[in-house]
Parts: sequence; structure tokens; C-alpha cells
Amino acid sequence: MADLPVEVFARLRRRFFDGAGRPVPFPLRDKRNTQDDPFDEFLATDVLDGLAGVRCARASGPLITPDMVCYRPDDVDGAAPEDLVDDVNAIVAIEVKKLERTAGGGVARGSGLDYNTTPPCGRVRVYDAANAVVDVHGFYLFVCLEPGSTGGVMVSGLCLADGNAINDDFDLYLEITGERTKRLGLGTYGDGADRARPMLIFANPLGVPELDRAPVMIHPDADLSRTAPAMRLVHRLRRSVSGGRARDFFCYRWRSDVPAGWTVTDLVDPFRTPRSREERTRRRGRFKLPFHL
Repeated sequence: MADLPVEVFARLRRRFFDGAGRPVPFPLRDKRNTQDDPFDEFLATDVLDGLAGVRCARASGPLITPDMVCYRPDDVDGAAPEDLVDDVNAIVAIEVKKLERTAGGGVARGSGLDYNTTPPCGRVRVYDAANAVVDVHGFYLFVCLEPGSTGGVMVSGLCLADGNAINDDFDLYLEITGERTKRLGLGTYGDGADRARPMLIFANPLGVPELDRAPVMIHPDADLSRTAPAMRLVHRLRRSVSGGRARDFFCYRWRSDVPAGWTVTDLVDPFRTPRSREERTRRRGRFKLPFHL
């Protein structure tokens, strides 16, 4: 039995691309309000919910992460929480990040993506029906959505990534997602408040040219093709860690999507970061009047 990320990736590959790897347009309803997310709904109810023996639970409301959790009921029923932390055969969390293309054809925000108030992490915290803590492995689905050539929408870039390839600092995750102290009683009338909400920026895998255009999965298993023959290794991805250490991950594509004679290559620290990133925030933009005093 393949692990859940492989099952999810296979389903995505079949639904959003044809046999030759070309994007397949699909209908998507309009957004009803700012927090409404028709693509996440479509993904959970029309795509992933059909996996055999797997259930896909969506977040119960907006501004909740992860967006969905896929699990095998027979494997999680009665399991100890500590046994589920890295059991990707039984349960996996999926956070969805949707992007668009720039006029030049690249993926928008390729050098750094907003993760809002929750840092990405390969371990995420969810809760069972009795509100008990359950920490599970987190994967991130990056998709580039474009208008379909014959109407509807199409996915022109797709990367299902192990969250640890983006960040594996669970202490940071807990620190940022925990309780914060608000500043209350602000302003002339004392009715203002500062929510002290962090806004986080981390890597965007689709900003790497080798990971764009054709569906790819970043996985921690170097020998995944042995248990999932439909997957073929295309790149080894290495990320440098402080102290001269490194973390290795492995990029796979659907076997039929890999050109004949392909040679596996190394991607060393491929994620882009802005060159001009500074510690200080920028002040608000200035409104300029159209006249001189």
C-alpha cells in the first residue's frame, strides 16, 4: 500500500493533466466572498474524496490550517497519537497554496511566498473529535492556476512538497501559532487594538524552474520508486542548514512524464530569496499631492 502523499499525488496527476502531461481545464465556481475558497472545496470534495479507503476532512472554517487532512480510518482508529506523527501511510495534513503566472511566464512570488500567520512545517498540529492534540506530517500543495484554453481553469504548475523541505522547525511553528498578547486601549478613544499578527514569508518551490510546468512531488524517501513504481526520481534536492549540515529530499515525477534518457541531477539550495530582504519593515507608502505649497 503506497503512502498517502503518493496516493494524493497520483490522483492530482490524473485529474489535472492528460496522458501526455498537458493541463486539463476543469470548471470552478466563482468566489462568494473574500474567505471563500472554491479550489480547496473542489480539491477536497471532487478530487481527493474519491481515494479508495481514504477520507478527506476539510478545515471547519476560514483561517484554519491545514486546509485538509487525508487519513485511512482503519489505520487511525484507536491509534496512539505519538504513533501518527510521521505515519504517512495513515494520515497526512495538506495545506494548499495557489499562485498565478507573471506576464513573463514565471510563477508569481517565486522568491518568497506569504504563509500569513502560520509558518510552514513538516509537522503540524490538529485535534481529534475530543479536542485532543494530534501532531501529523504536513505536506504543502503548490498550484499555479491559469484560465483554461477552452474555458474553466487549469493547473499549469503543481508541486506536492514535504513540509520539512520548506521548514522543519516545529518549535517555531508552535511559537508562532500559540497565544500572543494584544495591545488594547489604543488611540484617542481607547477603542483601538493591535492584534500583533505575524506575517511570514518562506520558500516557494514553484519558483524553481526545474520544479515548474510538470507535476512533481518532493518526498523524504530516496527509494520511493521501489514501493511506488509509477514514480521516478528526477532530482535530488539539498538544503543547507546552519553549522555546515544539510537536509536531503527527493523530487519525483509520474514515470510517463519523464523524458527518455533522463539523468537525475542535484538541486543544491535552489529556492530563491529576495536579494534586498532587510530586517526592518518599510513604512507605509507616501501619498503625494499634485501641487506645491
